[in-house]
Amino acid sequence: MKPALSKEALLDRKCYKHWTKVNLRYGDTDKLGHVNNAVFITLFESGRAALLFNREGSLAGPGKTMVLANIDVDFKAELHYPGDVEVGTALVNIGRSSLKLAQVVYKDGVCCAVSQSTIVLIDEKSRKPIPFPFDLARQIEQTAPLTLQSVN
Repeated sequence: MKPALSKEALLDRKCYKHWTKVNLRYGDTDKLGHVNNAVFITLFESGRAALLFNREGSLAGPGKTMVLANIDVDFKAELHYPGDVEVGTALVNIGRSSLKLAQVVYKDGVCCAVSQSTIVLIDEKSRKPIPFPFDLARQIEQTAPLTLQSVN
């Protein structure tokens, strides 16, 4: 098992190769004009979905899907409407039936939030965890590698 990575180390844009652009909506704001903290979960979901799903559904294939088991978010800067954000997503680790992702939300060059989440591969009928197929793990790893060369 890999050692835990600090969220501070994961703030660097250079750690991420997989990016998803998301347009902020007026309805995402709270009374103070900030993008509401609950919306960040949806922004991170958009990044994960762009990595783990395609038009046919889950990259896992028929009868299997990937579900969010845990998410941990640290807010770093205020986020305001209007505009677009970029969600960076990177694979941190693959376990037997789960994977850990790191994610960031950037707007105008500023990191607004960092997250780590655990995704579990399950059988759709039994709803039980199942092992990650090697080819699926490899595909995710090649699409969204965590690049730590610039992190000390």
